[in-house]
Amino acid sequence: MVERIIEFSARNKFIVLVLTAVAVVMAVYAMKNVPLDAIPDLSDTQVIVYSRWDQSPDILEDQVTYPIITALLGAPKVKAIRGFSDFGFSYVYVIFEDGTDLYWARSRTLEYLSKILPRLPDGVKTELGPDATGVGWVYQYALVDKSGKNDLAQLRSFQDWYLRYWLASVPGVAEVASVGGYQKQYQIELDPEKLLARRIPLAKAIEAVRRGEQRRGRSSRRDGRRGVHGARPWLCEIRRRPRQDRGRRRRKRRSHLDTGHREGDDRPRDPPRRRGPRRDR
Repeated sequence: MVERIIEFSARNKFIVLVLTAVAVVMAVYAMKNVPLDAIPDLSDTQVIVYSRWDQSPDILEDQVTYPIITALLGAPKVKAIRGFSDFGFSYVYVIFEDGTDLYWARSRTLEYLSKILPRLPDGVKTELGPDATGVGWVYQYALVDKSGKNDLAQLRSFQDWYLRYWLASVPGVAEVASVGGYQKQYQIELDPEKLLARRIPLAKAIEAVRRGEQRRGRSSRRDGRRGVHGARPWLCEIRRRPRQDRGRRRRKRRSHLDTGHREGDDRPRDPPRRRGPRRDR
């Protein structure tokens, strides 16, 4: 067999060169176009439904995880559904049949998930996981400030507000997860004695902080002869209260003048004359 191949190659040199050239071209084309992974992704097509709610695991299991699982049971090409409940978190793994397109599976999951979201308790935040798998972790980096001018909080802020979005805009990147550092936060320390002295419950203080975080548009209001332009609603409310008190005192004085009586005097009086320029008839 080997002797015949050698004999054929020696007699047909041109055909051998042509076949070799075609094989080289196909090899170069395969190297540039065939997708290669350092770690082959052999996992199933799955979609992760992630929910957050500050409740215990048993309440999350009964009111969040179980309703989501029952709503997704009728989705097409679903092979299995697994649910996991932890303190404040709920994970539902929807596994589809082999060969199912990932984006088609995510769209079907959103379609069936929209039916159950209005029936979940208030405060539950549900979202889909990233369109990637566990073997898609391809790059890991660390932010190090060799100059010593920035602390861990500033490095984390730079990661969350700048570098994260720059990397997310790169084609093929599904998610950029931040780990470590100090996240910037604001803490409000309440004095229980002052709250008790002013009879302000803790829930009312928390609600006031939440309302303060809401951004509102600016407004304009006329205050007498002067206009308050660009005033915020709470500032207009403060300005409105003294005007109401002054209006009550003015109405009270006018009521005494209209009746023609004075305080402590029962004798009738003539109505006050109107002051102003007279018009010639």
